[in-house]
Parts: sequence; C-alpha cells; structure tokens
Amino acid sequence: MSKQIVFHIGGWSSCGFYNKAYNVLASLSVLFPSRLRVVNHVYGSRDEYRSWLLGEDETDGFRDTFLGISKANKQTSSPFSWIEDSGSNNFVGGCDDTLDWCKSFVSPSASDAGKEKSKMKPDDFSEGHGYDYDLVVIGGGSGGLAASKEAAKFGAKVAVLDFVKPSPAGSTWGLGGTCVNVGCIPKKLMHNAALIGEILTNDVQPYGFNAPEQTEGHQWEKMRESVQNHIRGLNFNYRVTLREKNVTYLNKLGKFINPHTLEVTDKKGKVSQLTASRFVVATGGRPTTLDCEGGEHAITSDDIFSLEQSPGKTLCVGASYISLECAGFLAGLGLDTTVAVRSILLRGFDREIADKIGAHMEDHGVKFKNGVVPSKLKKASDGKITVTFSDGSSDVYDTVLTAIGRRADTEKLGVDAVGVKTNPKNGKIICTDEQTSVNNIYAIGDVMEGCPELTPVAIQAGKMLARRLFDGSDEPMDYQNICTTVFTPLEYGVVGLSEEDAKQVIGCGSKIEVYHSNFTPLEWSLSEHRQKHPAFCKVIVCKEDDKVLGMHYLGPHAGEVTQGFGVAMKKGMTYNELTNTVGIHPTSAETFTDLTVTKSSGESADSKGC
Repeated sequence: MSKQIVFHIGGWSSCGFYNKAYNVLASLSVLFPSRLRVVNHVYGSRDEYRSWLLGEDETDGFRDTFLGISKANKQTSSPFSWIEDSGSNNFVGGCDDTLDWCKSFVSPSASDAGKEKSKMKPDDFSEGHGYDYDLVVIGGGSGGLAASKEAAKFGAKVAVLDFVKPSPAGSTWGLGGTCVNVGCIPKKLMHNAALIGEILTNDVQPYGFNAPEQTEGHQWEKMRESVQNHIRGLNFNYRVTLREKNVTYLNKLGKFINPHTLEVTDKKGKVSQLTASRFVVATGGRPTTLDCEGGEHAITSDDIFSLEQSPGKTLCVGASYISLECAGFLAGLGLDTTVAVRSILLRGFDREIADKIGAHMEDHGVKFKNGVVPSKLKKASDGKITVTFSDGSSDVYDTVLTAIGRRADTEKLGVDAVGVKTNPKNGKIICTDEQTSVNNIYAIGDVMEGCPELTPVAIQAGKMLARRLFDGSDEPMDYQNICTTVFTPLEYGVVGLSEEDAKQVIGCGSKIEVYHSNFTPLEWSLSEHRQKHPAFCKVIVCKEDDKVLGMHYLGPHAGEVTQGFGVAMKKGMTYNELTNTVGIHPTSAETFTDLTVTKSSGESADSKGC
C-alpha cells in the first residue's frame, strides 16, 4: 500500500479561494482516506491568517520556515498549502496550485506512478519508411481486429489479413476468429439453450406453470440455424467496421519472406507480396487432433457448432474447460454424452471447484470414463464410430469430439525462418511485452507464449500494443488478476489464484485463510432438483496483509458476478474492504460480502437464512 500523503492547507474562513481549494481536498480525503489526510489551518479573519503566515510585523511567520523557496516566500494570499513528508515541508502553493495538485492526484498518471513500463526495444519505425503499410495484422480474430482499429485511430496505414484454413473435417467460417465463429459466442448460445431446457423441464412447475410437452424434443437444426445466422451477422459487421475505420481487409493467407515482407495467397491461389514496417501476428490457435488409429474420424470444437444434424450420442475426449462445456450443453439438450478423462478435470483451476463441477455434471446426466484415452476409432458404413479405450473397453458413438488442447497457428507462417523464436512444443511465439525476437514483429493473444487464452485478453493486449506503437504510450499489458468463467452447467467464475496456487505463492497453507459458503440462490429455492448441488463461493486471503488472493464462484450468472469484482482485485482489495461493502439483496453476488466461515474453523459452510 502506498504511503499516506499529509496535506496541509492554511487560510481564513471567509476567503473564497481558500474554501474552493479546501472543499476539493476534503472531498478527496473522504474518497481516498488511506491515501490522503488533510490538516486544516483555518483562521477567523484575514488579519489572524496573515499574522500566522507572515508574523506580527510580517516577519518570523510560518512562511519563513520555507527557507530558500522563492515561491513560498512570495506567497501572501490565502490559501497557503504544503505537504508534510518525513519531518520536512514541501510547498505546493495557492488555490490554483492546490487544484492542479488535486487533479494530478486523481489522474491515471498519479495513481499509476511507479508501475512497470514496457520493455519493448526500438524497431526503427519512421514516417518515411517506404513500405506498403505502417502495420499489417495477420489474423482477423478478436485481438487482431482490436489492434488494427486502434492503430488506425492514431493515423497509421493498416491492413488486416484473415484467411481461415478449413478444419480436418472441412469446417470453415468468416471474419472474426475463433471466439465469434467456433468459440465463445456459439458456445454460450448453446449453453444457454441447455439452461432453458433445464428450466422448462425442472423449474417451471413450482412457479405455477405447466411443464410444456416435449413431443419432438430439442430441434438441433433450428438452434444451429439461429446461431449461425447470428454469427454471419457479426462477420458482416466486422467487415463494415474495418472499412469505417480505414483498415484494409485482405482475405489472404500470409507467409513471411523477410521481416518486412509477406507472400500472400488469395482464395483463388493468386500469389503476391506486400510489405510493412511493422507486423502483428494474431493468428490464434487451432485444436489439437486425436493422435491414434482412426483419429481422423473425430471432430473438434472447430466443427461442433456448425454440424448440420444433431451429434447424437457423443464422446468428448479430454477434461479441459472446452470439453466440459461442450459435454454440459450436449447433455443439457438431451443427448447421451460421455467424457473421457485421462487424469483430472480442469487442470490449472481450483481443485475443490473442479470436483464440485464434476459431481454436478455426473448427477445431471454426463457420464465419465476416468483414467482412459481412446486408442482406436473405427467408423462403420452407417457413420457410427466404435471407440476402443486404453483400458481395453469399447463403446459405439455417433460423434467423437476431441478437446485435448490447442496449438498456436504458426506452422506455415514462416516466423521461424525470419528469426522469430517459438516454443517447439506448442508453436507459440516467445515475446517480451508482445514484441518478438525480431523487433518489428509483434504477437498478441493465443498465439503468444504465456498469454491466457481468453478473448478479452487478446483485445486489451491488441489495443495497448497499438497505443505503444503509434501513440507514445509506454504502458505494458497487465496479465494478472484476469476474470474468467467456465460455462459448465453449474457455471464457474474466478479471478485471482486457486487455493493450491495461493499456498504455493505464500509459502505454506498456514499463511492463508479461506472463507467459504454453500448457498441456494433465491431463484433456485423453489426447485427441489436444485438442492443437491448448491451454489458455492470462496475467497482466499493472505493473513499477513489481509489481501484477497483469489475469488471463486459456482452458480448462476457466474460471468456477471465475477466481472463485478475484477476492478477491486486489480486494485488490491482486502478482505476487510470486501466485507465492509454493502451487498445487493437478494443476489448471489452479495454472498461474497458476507463471508465469515473459515475452512480452518471446521464449521459448516452451509448458509442459513436468506
């Protein structure tokens, strides 16, 4: 925590300039009590004030303690302001100077003082560089689009290359990248379809409605059409926006020839070249395919959202969040769904939460085959796939969906040939502040080593990089305390450290405290089937400084709940500040403001009352 500033102001009570300055200072001290304390030296009349400031004979007054400070020695009007620092006094000035100090106090530059600056190296960019473009962005996903539009805003001549290579199963899509076409957007829409089905099936009757008759069941084709129409609308809007922002859109596949030149190929196979002073690689990643006999018969998340017909009985291979999200909405739509788990669910996430998600999914119809991987897939003439597992067992499925990780889409980009360093295990580009080992080539989003694979992260990184490249900023992207949500049937929102990681960071479990609660959201309280798996939240706190290290939430609207605490976590929120916050009643989010039961106490975490 930064040191508290002790700000002194002297004046006389009827002076308008004094009152103006003091009122602003007093307001700031109320808003930021830990950062600012105001000491008021107010006098009843102008004469009393001058006697204090200048002395009885305008000698030996308080002003004279500021030896050698010309501006202070000339100040005779009200107010007279200074800052006390380690026994010495630093003169500020009169009314205008005090107000200017107040502005700097609340400005981003003041609050961000001492923050780390970007470590990017000069890339020899100049106005008269002679290349076709100032910046070429390779990849029209969330990060690439954000970076290109932000750079164009500062007057840069920008082009975006976007060319979607079909998946092994033949799926392709339009401008917008993974998130819009085969990721977050269709995933959440289909997740929402499953939630609607659960409400219609289990929740409406306690509220006085008759459950609708499911004569035809869920219509996959109708849902798919609606989802794909929405995506096509987004694809079109992105193209329009690029044109409005004066960004050139090129539907071409790029490959580096040298650090300033790309060989580009259009959809008709025509090859040409373009040059740029700077490049941003934003090609994202593609799903890892199944490496076993018959693995080509499996599909991935690149294919599932555009299937013409229902996937039917489905095996989801992998225990990643993508696999569990897909398994969750498929089961929620009434499909026979199995998850093949090699080791543990949701590696990298909080273990307690992962176990709760697994138990909830299992009770809601998802089957789990633990400790196995597919060893062989054999497709019959009727399209059904027989899967043999590593434990010797087998089963027949209509669809096998692989979600065992992703690899950066850099294999044919030619980055290695021009000196850009990559991680050979996953193809990701190694960067410092988004700058690669070749100074004029940058990378953002999922293609970058060490970057969280999240759409908002790529967008923010792209914007901040563009500001550093074309607007003189030196502020780096902050990858700490980023909120995220896993859209399993019981949604999981998290910001900060898992309990396991917190123990490792702090050094031992005895240095952290975990506050937790099992509770039933009000909207679930009338539905009997909701009672077995209540919502849950926990906060992980460092005992030494009361700082909140991690927040975890299982329950409805997890993304909306977690996002609201994101800023507080960025600002270093303490447990005391959290529990002193007045909650919104009756909501699930307010549970965080009322956490008192600790794990170490051994008391029940079950909430009682409303």
